[in-house]
Amino acid sequence: MKRTEHAEAVTLMKVIKYHEGKYPALKMFFAVPNGGDRNKIVAAKMKAEGIKAGVPDYLFPVPCGSHIGLAIELKSMTGYASREQKDWIQNLRNVGWRAEVCRGWEAAWKVILDYITGSPIETKIPP
Repeated sequence: MKRTEHAEAVTLMKVIKYHEGKYPALKMFFAVPNGGDRNKIVAAKMKAEGIKAGVPDYLFPVPCGSHIGLAIELKSMTGYASREQKDWIQNLRNVGWRAEVCRGWEAAWKVILDYITGSPIETKIPP
């Protein structure tokens, strides 16, 4: 069965919520409501409010190591980043963020753990 980007995102957030006790900084990890299908009126309002194409799906504005924050563009196992998304990733890297495109929640979780601990750790999946 194909895992959709939505399913990957929901699982990632469940894993993050499950691990907040051990890593309290994860409470600062959040989704950017930048994508999705919207009617023309809502899309126009959001554009007027400053929404920008390509902004990564998740931001973690917590400094770790030499980085000032972590940004993740989450994709399904078969998804790929758009030109705008690649540009955002590179621009964030240029200003001191760790920014990654991750295929699947597992890859994203590994990046998050590496970011907050300095090394990958075994993943515990919530019940």
